[in-house]
Amino acid sequence: MEEKERKQVLLRISASLWQELAIWAEDDFRSINGQIEYLLTEAVRKRRKKEISDSS
Repeated sequence: MEEKERKQVLLRISASLWQELAIWAEDDFRSINGQIEYLLTEAVRKRRKKEISDSS
């Protein structure tokens, strides 16, 4: 489900984590911002899936 409204978030991360994300984003043909958003979306999706399976 794609939301049209976007929120801006200030994120402070280490230089080494930034570099790892930059490499990963490049490998996946995404911007660093896009990569972070993708990773957060996947984490939320997996958590929801786990909650559903745990409640069954």
